[in-house]
Amino acid sequence: MSDQEIKKVLWLKWTIVGVGVVIGGYMAFDGVWALTAGDYLVPRTGPHAGQLGPWSGMIERAGLEPRSAPVKSCFVVFGIAWLSLVAAYATGQVWGGWGLMILSVLSLWYLPFGTLLALVELGLLLMAHLRAP
Repeated sequence: MSDQEIKKVLWLKWTIVGVGVVIGGYMAFDGVWALTAGDYLVPRTGPHAGQLGPWSGMIERAGLEPRSAPVKSCFVVFGIAWLSLVAAYATGQVWGGWGLMILSVLSLWYLPFGTLLALVELGLLLMAHLRAP
């Protein structure tokens, strides 16, 4: 493999790690914040003041209360799962990439930014999988 190809593979790997840290880190932080402060991080002013994102409607349609302690706890667990699988992927564990693919699909409900980042992550993981020898 040439130096140029190695740089591309490393760039792809660390971009995957970065996107995963953003998704997982934010979910874990927001869940912990919601459990300790009483609510998720929401806009304080403007037309959406105090409102959760579009993801909350999907949670409600599933019969769950988005601001309940179990849902907040799921955010924490989901975020920790992301961060754990990112660490596994970063350290070269084969199952880390597959786990991140699964979590990317499972994160598509997290509208709007979680969905966008999950799609980016899934695309990057598929590119990395196709480049693998």
